[in-house]
Amino acid sequence: MSPSLSACFCLGLCLGRVIQAQLGLLPKPSLQAQPTSLVPWKTQVTLRCQGPPGVDLYRLENLRSGRYENKAVKVIQEMTPDLAGPYRCSYQNGSRWSSPSEQLKLVVTGVYEKPTLTAQPSPAVSPGGDVTLHCHSTFGFDCYALYKTGDKGPNKGTDRWYQADFPITTVTAAHSGTYHCYSFSSQEPYMWSAPSDPLELVVTGTTVTLSRVPAGAPSAVTEPSRNNITIFTERPISPTGILGNLVRICFGVVILIFLVGILAEDWYSRKKSLQYLDRAVHRPLPPLPQTQK
Repeated sequence: MSPSLSACFCLGLCLGRVIQAQLGLLPKPSLQAQPTSLVPWKTQVTLRCQGPPGVDLYRLENLRSGRYENKAVKVIQEMTPDLAGPYRCSYQNGSRWSSPSEQLKLVVTGVYEKPTLTAQPSPAVSPGGDVTLHCHSTFGFDCYALYKTGDKGPNKGTDRWYQADFPITTVTAAHSGTYHCYSFSSQEPYMWSAPSDPLELVVTGTTVTLSRVPAGAPSAVTEPSRNNITIFTERPISPTGILGNLVRICFGVVILIFLVGILAEDWYSRKKSLQYLDRAVHRPLPPLPQTQK
């Protein structure tokens, strides 16, 4: 390549980069719901679109209805089901439009009766243990969401009709806190039930248990000497001690057999319950409340 062609190529490349920088996409804005995107029925929420300084025009879109407004802030005085759904926003500088923001899913809660949240086997869990949070509804919902106070997003789960299980394995202190769940239908994903009553999950600390030394165990005797040596001596095991040990072993075997029987009965009852659910008829959802005009 000749020097003149090389210079022209470099000049064109530089000009192309400058033009690309000038015509490049504007940074996308952010869209937030204040105080939260889970809005109780007939309460106020504010949608706020935030872009860089000096924006000429904002546009806020309701993707469910296809309508938009040229504003950065929208105050909804009373939240209703027809206002729920996905929203996004963008802005204009000169003749250029920015990329749209991430979608904000605005959900109205309190449309249906609240579900029940329980912890199995117990809301008090030792570190390293397992617990399952069980959300149950009297209606035939197929979607459930579990929230922990302070977390940004939910854990969603689907299970059999009327219920969902959220297992937490290898529990740590970070899992302790207040939980509540919602139920809703996949056909109306932005209309949720009222939240369940709060459930407090407590992660208990480990304790050290001091036990007495059994009668047949070695005992420590310290004899005074120049080197202060500790000598362990064993007491002779009497026939009475052997008989006592046999009695304790037999008692432990009886308790073990009793516990196995309880577990077998529980497994059989759970199996019958699941078979009943499989044969259950899918109950309809409750009707939507009427919005007052």
